[in-house]
Order: sequence, then C-alpha cells, then structure tokens
Amino acid sequence: MEINIKHDIPAIEVRNISKEFSGNYALTDVSMKLYPGKVNAIVGENGAGKSTLMKIISGVYSGYEGTIIYEGKEITFSGTAEAQNMGIAIIHQELNLVRNMTIAENIFLGRESLNRLGMLDYRKMNDKTREVTARLHLNVDPETPVYQLRTGQQQLIEIARALLLESKVLIMDEPTSSLSGNEIDMLFSIITNLKEKGVAVVYISHKIDELFRIADNFTVLRDGKVTGSMEMSEHIMSDDIIRMMVGRDILIRNRKEPETDGERQELMKVTNLSLRNPELPSMFLVNNVSFTLSKGEILGVSGLMGAGRTEMLEALFGLHNEYVSGEIEIEGRPVIIRSISDAIKAGMALVPEDRQLQGLILEMNVAENTTLASLMNVLSFGFIDRKKETEMCKRFKEKLNIRLASYGQTVETLSGGNQQKGVISKWLASNPKILLLDEPTRGVDIGAKQELYEIIEELAAEGMGIILVSSELPEILSLSDRILVFSASRLTATFKKVDADEEVIMKAATANIS
Repeated sequence: MEINIKHDIPAIEVRNISKEFSGNYALTDVSMKLYPGKVNAIVGENGAGKSTLMKIISGVYSGYEGTIIYEGKEITFSGTAEAQNMGIAIIHQELNLVRNMTIAENIFLGRESLNRLGMLDYRKMNDKTREVTARLHLNVDPETPVYQLRTGQQQLIEIARALLLESKVLIMDEPTSSLSGNEIDMLFSIITNLKEKGVAVVYISHKIDELFRIADNFTVLRDGKVTGSMEMSEHIMSDDIIRMMVGRDILIRNRKEPETDGERQELMKVTNLSLRNPELPSMFLVNNVSFTLSKGEILGVSGLMGAGRTEMLEALFGLHNEYVSGEIEIEGRPVIIRSISDAIKAGMALVPEDRQLQGLILEMNVAENTTLASLMNVLSFGFIDRKKETEMCKRFKEKLNIRLASYGQTVETLSGGNQQKGVISKWLASNPKILLLDEPTRGVDIGAKQELYEIIEELAAEGMGIILVSSELPEILSLSDRILVFSASRLTATFKKVDADEEVIMKAATANIS
C-alpha cells in the first residue's frame, strides 16, 4: 500500500528554544522544522547545542524557554517515556545500556513483554530481538550480556532498541561513530526504508561526507544558535557546511613523510602475539601477529569491526594476561607484561575506545583525572599535593589546548573533544615512549579532529611511537607512515603510506583467511 506523506508539513517544529545551565546558555532562540519522510541533518561542533536540543525534543530535558509543535499541537513532555509513547525515540551519542543485562533485556527495558501469568515472556522478547537485530546483520544470541559486546556492537543494540519502537520521529545522535563501512551502508539502507514509511529521521553527525549520502536538508548550530538551514543540493559543498559550523575554513590535513636521517630506530618489536577468547579458549581474538614500531612513527591499524584491532592493543597493554602469548621487545630489550602496571613501567600508554567508560572518571575534576596514571609524581609525604596536581594539569592544558573554565571543572561537563584531550593528557603525564590510540577521534567534531591530528603528529615528531586504530580510512591514510590491516583476528597486510589507498586496504580487510 502506498503511503501518502505530506513532506511540506513539519513533523516537529521548534520555535525560539533557549536552554540555560548554571547561568550559561546552551541554546539561544533556536527555531527549526523537521519533516516526515526526510533525513533532517543537524550539524555543528561539540558544544554547539545539538544534543541539548535533541534531549529537549525527546523529553530528557524540561525547563526550557520556547515552544515545540508536534503533529500540529503545542506539547511539553514530562519525560522520555511520554515522548516514546507519542512516537519520538532517540539514539543517544553516548551508549545508554545496562551492561549486566542481556541484549533482549536492554532492548525491551521499560516495555517488557508479559505472559498470561504476568511474568516476563523471555521467549517472545528473545524472538523479537533476533528479528530486529537480524535487520542490522548482528548475529548474536539475545541472551548475551551487553558487557561482552564490543563498542560497535553495543551501538547496534542502541539502534535496534529504537527501531523496535516503530516511531514517527527517530533521532540519531552520531549513530555511525563506532560502525564499520559495511555497517554504515546497512544503516543507511534502513534509514531509506524508514523514510519511505514516513518517519522523520533527525540525523546528527560530525561526518560531513555522510550528509551528502543520506541527508535531505541540514541545519547548522554554532554556539547554541542556528547559523544556517537549507536543502541538500549539488550546489552545496563540504567547505560551505564546515564554514557555517566553525566560522572559519578548515584545511584537511595530509601528513607529509617526515624527514629522517637514514632509517628510524626500532622502538618496539612484537613477535607472534596471540590472544585467546576468554569465553571460547579454542578461538583467537588476535592470532599470531608480528610487527615493528619505530621511534617517531605513526603506525595505522585498519580493519572491520571485530577483526582484532582493539584486542591487539589490549593484549599489548596487559589487559588479558592469562590469555596472551607472544614476545615483546622495547628498545631492544625483552619485556614481560603481565598487567597494566607492567605496561606503564615499560613505557606504554593506552587511550581506549570508550573515553567515558574506560578513560575518565566523569565525576572527578580535570586536574584529578590528569594525574590518575602518574600519582607518584604529585605526592608529598604520601599525600596528593594539589598544587603540583594543578601545575601538571596546567602544563597539559596549554600543550593540548584543552578548553575549560577551571581546573576544578568536572570532566563530564567538557565537550567530547576536550574530554578526549583529557584522556591523552592523563597518559602523557606518565611520560610514555609508546602511545596506543584506539579510535581517538570517535564522536568529536571536525575542528577538534584537526587539533587532535596536530597533537598526534607533534608527539610523533618528538620521537614517540604511536599505534593508531581507526575505522575512518581517510584518517588512517592521512596520518600513518605505515598501515597494518587486520581481518578475522589476523594481520593480513602491511603497507607503506605511498602504496596504500582505500581499495587495497578494504581488500586486505575483507580477506578470507582459512
């Protein structure tokens, strides 16, 4: 049956919305229209107000100025449950799952199915979970606890939970930040299907190229205000959108081959590194991987989700000691790494994939987070010297250009890009020789990305060896001196920068290994 969609009548209209937090306005007089059967993109730097606006629309925040018109009527939601019941769902940028509950329990949380006896109908919930996750090509047992899933898989669970609601308005806040290229293609296919059903898709992304693939129109926010809103067309260029976002031109970097006097000095040698699956010891998460890392080198690591990239970094850093085998040499000397403490003593540091869950203590302030991995350097007579702690924080604030109101500001109030700089500063304070970066620009805006790229290049120029895991091929190709490609837990190819392009990397990443 053909669905009659009135594309010219907004599904939601926000009028003159303002929202204040502790005397600072996150949104000021924002107005926009979001249409059914279209992908309505909203873009802007971190801290521009995108997520705040979406949380107002979806019932997370109240106490704002202005008006929301939904289906022709002025509304004010008392909470997310009311918004969901009226057909508005949101997929949050930061994962919002209960880690100890199963996939099915998370997907049905708050809307559980009951049997005739009034008890939870697990069979029905598991069957429905299989059905909705199959649409996302996620073939995982519904009874699997969420904590056993990788970050990208958890993001697919968030998407599956929203799809189950069959909403009229679906807000997607950075839905592809942890997804591989194939998974993004699959998600875009689902979005196209939702459009055909008349769903108003609100799409927030820092990836400008995604707008040209999927968006029908876009609105730009900067410093809590609308700076532009228009239809996507062949006349719109990415530079135009970026200029509206940041108020300046951004040059896409292409790192030149650093000048060196002869061969670089070898910093680390990894031989036959393997990591057995703790759940299935007969299977490998990392299988017989060998490579070298030189001083001042940026070694990119590419591959599809689940290929073993993150697991390789964790194995190096001592996270799974009893399941790891292989040999590691640093500066020509064998090292034995049985724990994270051993890895730090050996000169390694790991910036993890999930900065909020694994990299920071959100309730603590910036200065306290900065010294977490190097407390011995700020102790006086066995106690933390707050003056030394503040001085260390100040040093890295200036080095990394971290924007904050004070050193006592809690980390959770920082933008995504500044949180990521906070994780990096924490590890730089431990004075590492080798920096392991797992998706360092995930969920940060294009301006913050450029700053992080400059930081990474500067650290390499100072002689630090850097291993960079990224799902974004342009990022890998731009920054890396050499590139390792993983497929199905194995290293399938190693490329010099001059020999690499997206096609050869993807071919190696999809190699079928027996």
